[in-house]
Amino acid sequence: MRYWKKLTGNEIRERVFGALNRNVNYKERTTLGIPASHLDENVFNQDATYLKDAPFLSAMVHNPNHIGCHTLGDSEQFFAGTQQIERELIALVAEDILKGEPDAQDGYIASGGTEANMQAIWIYRNFFLREKGAKNSEIAILCSADSHYSMPKAGNIMNLPVISVPVDDTTREIQPEVLDQKLEEAKANGIGYFIVVSNMMTTMFGSVDKIDTYVNALKKAGVEYKIHIDGAYGGFVYPFSTADEDLTFRNPEITSFTLDAHKMVQAPFGTGVFLIRKGWMKYATTEEAQYVQGMDATIIGSRSGANAIAVWMILQTYGPHGWFEKIHILNYRTEWLCNQLEELNVPFYRNPSSNLVTMRAASIPVELVEKYGLVPDSHHAPNWFKIVVMEHVTVDHLLPFVEDLKAHLAGK
Repeated sequence: MRYWKKLTGNEIRERVFGALNRNVNYKERTTLGIPASHLDENVFNQDATYLKDAPFLSAMVHNPNHIGCHTLGDSEQFFAGTQQIERELIALVAEDILKGEPDAQDGYIASGGTEANMQAIWIYRNFFLREKGAKNSEIAILCSADSHYSMPKAGNIMNLPVISVPVDDTTREIQPEVLDQKLEEAKANGIGYFIVVSNMMTTMFGSVDKIDTYVNALKKAGVEYKIHIDGAYGGFVYPFSTADEDLTFRNPEITSFTLDAHKMVQAPFGTGVFLIRKGWMKYATTEEAQYVQGMDATIIGSRSGANAIAVWMILQTYGPHGWFEKIHILNYRTEWLCNQLEELNVPFYRNPSSNLVTMRAASIPVELVEKYGLVPDSHHAPNWFKIVVMEHVTVDHLLPFVEDLKAHLAGK
């Protein structure tokens, strides 16, 4: 591990406060040109005694603006201290988790997985337009039917068609023959460039797309493509629960990744992670942002540096071994739940490396859905209900649900 080390609370505090001290201090320096500052002191007291032991809250109050992509080099000098922490966080995730080569990836902390997915699609669309001479009508987003709604959202915003490939209702896998048919239909409609979004654990099922299914079909079709991995849910789970390295930067077919730290990492909302190989962020650089040092290459523009600090703090508190243990404890609990459902003959889907369990709706009574806060695949006509085994979802929490379900099935 190059960047990921387990740190003590004192080490984390020293590092964060040291970074904040390197940022601009509006009280000590007359700074006239920045349209931002620390949080309003009439509401947020900067001198509160508890802040000296609260690095994240202090970062919130100091309010660093992390506009831009700091792995590219030049960035706003006023926030250099906390930008360095974000650079290390991006390297930690890209290299220590996703097996990237040293200093070979760019990235930033986005507002969430939706933005990170859209950032990738934006970059590849611009690449096809500029480098291949493609027209917008010749480019399509290709993904599975289980993919996140951010793909049709991106298609709507960027005026790109979205080709959704059906999956098997039991295995949740894309069927190669169906994918072949979809590609032929697209080619017949004049589409020859594909932005592929492959899933590393879908939000509803925790299912994982086989990337070779896409690659084999795209090469057979003779079309051009770029592949992005949506690991918004699975990025901080799947690499620790499987030895498979197909969904890492070691796979040359993959150019970029999305992860979401405000899911499994339990960071504040607004902590998506976007990662991409070096040389690609230029397709999103906004040349008009001349007043921004280093310019901007992100969808969101201005963003909170405190969120990057929060993710860095959490990961460094656990360290790589602590995080590995956490994920395996969650998978143990998930396995326990699956064993109970099998004994009750309740049909369900679970990827062996996932902590999501999705049950057929026909087996789950409405009263248990409401009592235990189960989430449907559709609020209008549910076919599935899911349980997400998080840190707060222990076997002691799962047991009452299993007992209630057993009583319901026995009374039918």
